[in-house]
Amino acid sequence: MPSPNNARILVVDDEPRLVTSLKQLLNSHQYEVDTALGGKAACEQLIRQKYELVLLDLNMGDMDGHQVMGFMAENSIDAATIVVSGESTFSAVSKALRRGAYDYLKKPYDPEELVATVESALSKKLLESAHGAMQRRLQRSEELHRYIVNSSPDIVFMLDKEGKFTFLNNKIEKILGFKKRELLGQKYTAIIAENELKKARYLFQQNTAVNKGIRNFEMHLKSSDSNRPDRFFDITIFPIERKTGKSFNAEGQSLNPTFIGTYGTARDITERKEAEDFINFQAYHDLLTRLPNRSLFKDRLNLAIAQAKRNSERLAVMFLDLDRFKVVNDTLGHAMGDRLLQAVSARLEGCLREGDTLSRFGGDEFTLLLPEINSREDARKIAKKLIQELKEPFKLGDHDVFIGVSIGIAMYPEGGISVEQIIQNADVAMYHVKSRGKDGYQFFVSSMNTPSSNRLILERDLRKALEDDQLKVYYQPQVNAQSGEIIGVEALVRWHHPEKGVLSPSQFLPLAEETKLIVDISNWVLKTACNEVKKWFQEGYHNIRLAVNFSPKQIEHPRFVQALIAQLKRYDFPAEKLEIELTENVIMNDLENMVKTLSMLAENKITIAIDDFGTGYSSLSYLHTLPIHTLKVDQSFVKNIQEKRNEACIVNAIVAMAQGLKLNIVAEGVETETQLKYLKALGCQEVQGFYFGRPQPAEYILTLLAEHKNSQQKNQYEAV
Repeated sequence: MPSPNNARILVVDDEPRLVTSLKQLLNSHQYEVDTALGGKAACEQLIRQKYELVLLDLNMGDMDGHQVMGFMAENSIDAATIVVSGESTFSAVSKALRRGAYDYLKKPYDPEELVATVESALSKKLLESAHGAMQRRLQRSEELHRYIVNSSPDIVFMLDKEGKFTFLNNKIEKILGFKKRELLGQKYTAIIAENELKKARYLFQQNTAVNKGIRNFEMHLKSSDSNRPDRFFDITIFPIERKTGKSFNAEGQSLNPTFIGTYGTARDITERKEAEDFINFQAYHDLLTRLPNRSLFKDRLNLAIAQAKRNSERLAVMFLDLDRFKVVNDTLGHAMGDRLLQAVSARLEGCLREGDTLSRFGGDEFTLLLPEINSREDARKIAKKLIQELKEPFKLGDHDVFIGVSIGIAMYPEGGISVEQIIQNADVAMYHVKSRGKDGYQFFVSSMNTPSSNRLILERDLRKALEDDQLKVYYQPQVNAQSGEIIGVEALVRWHHPEKGVLSPSQFLPLAEETKLIVDISNWVLKTACNEVKKWFQEGYHNIRLAVNFSPKQIEHPRFVQALIAQLKRYDFPAEKLEIELTENVIMNDLENMVKTLSMLAENKITIAIDDFGTGYSSLSYLHTLPIHTLKVDQSFVKNIQEKRNEACIVNAIVAMAQGLKLNIVAEGVETETQLKYLKALGCQEVQGFYFGRPQPAEYILTLLAEHKNSQQKNQYEAV
């Protein structure tokens, strides 16, 4: 009889590295080894060459190991098979053994065990060849089946066609505490947890259908003692069928089988699930505060950005840094510092919506994700709420501790379009709060990303621009919607930079706000606009109204009204021709004082307009309490006006409300004739936008006024 070492072995797997390592291992033990990458290549090799042993993987892309063993059986290929696979379920092992596999090794394999198994299999094969291979293989398969059932760490069971237990191994008693004799004859529902009954009945019903094959699922099973918690199991079941008739399909299944019961296993995975849950929690949460950590925060932010992009929505990210935390930590100790962080986390969470995500980013830094918000005002309100919430003292032992918080806010998409970018920009904005005194909030603007040296240069250039008359006032016409007559202009500033060309307000006004140059710029704009528009009056255009925006720093000053009236007298500009444009957030920031300020302006015949109306998040009650004359509909709503009128319901509501309150209304952002016709039909008095021209210098507007006057005179002449 030949030695096992002279046997030829075929190694079959679809992983080249594993095939190579197996071949090298077996070659080192003087075996003659061929390899095949995948099931199809193995079948071709088996037809061409005789092998005593096949090392076979089960899970291969083109043709799995079960199919290869089926091919060997169909073609009477007499070679022993050892399965080397990562698939370790009972069903896979059982199926492989039923097909005649000699043994089953789980990846990653132990080299010594594999070599020993190969030697054993080859010896067995040579013995079977001499004394009847088929009888020996069947006997070995039966022994292995019996051993698996009796020694299995899993619960092994059989059910009849009605779902009653007909067989259970001893594991049921050890794991769940039930006696086998108590369960035999009972339905499987006797051990199913109450909350899983509906799922179990559905799965059992599915299993009674013939030719359904193996089913695998996870489920809670209950213990015999009601005081013991339910345990979690990985359950595998497959139908037991009696083959009837002589018709079979290509896979060898009877075309007319009869369902007679269920065979299955249940593996207790409770500890594994608990460990997985704990590891997962540790991986994605801060263990001190129980909040999401930065990894989970970034994952959620990534999803929120994708959703916002898909649905054309906005979101906000806040970067929060606790003020004076280091003093508390150094004075009272780290234990008190930890308690403070936990208390802060609890307070912050109490301010949030269900879909918001608060995370501890590290140390005393937190990040907050606010998905699906409508405007900056939404984020502003949350920031104010958080600041106010943390103003109340924290009780730490015998100490009342006071802290504050600095908050930077970045809005999507203007504040960043990627996860890292929007977090970094919120962080940048937070440091701007720190630099000007802490305990406040700041929205990110693009100028903040300018390197410090460039910012200093830009600030220097902006100061020089005021001195060298590089700033220029542009005007955008406000037109009577019915007649087309220009009845007003909005003054807008442009910077004619000697090197960078014409800069829009968004490129330098945030820096002007930060450096307090905004007051000088606003005063310059008012002076220039008053002098230029006054010249239009002298040309005979007396009906023009001048609309000017003012910085919140100016309006909130206690002597703003007195200073403004003094300026108008100095410029000899009629107060009734001036309209001040304010946003809702400026008004609502200090409503009590704003009532006094605006009332004084109205007493001096200055009109007040609410700019960007509809984008705020405040109560509309101030419309009754303040002397407001005009509402300016934000251009984002006007853009929604299309051929279908139901898309402009917000504009409809604002116009109707303004008419009810007897307020003048100006629609901003009119760009198409369709929008103009729609607004005219609504009864909107005034319109403004690129349809009538972009903002232009004073001389261009004067030309427009002259052209319109000449056109009117011509029409009157032709009418006569």
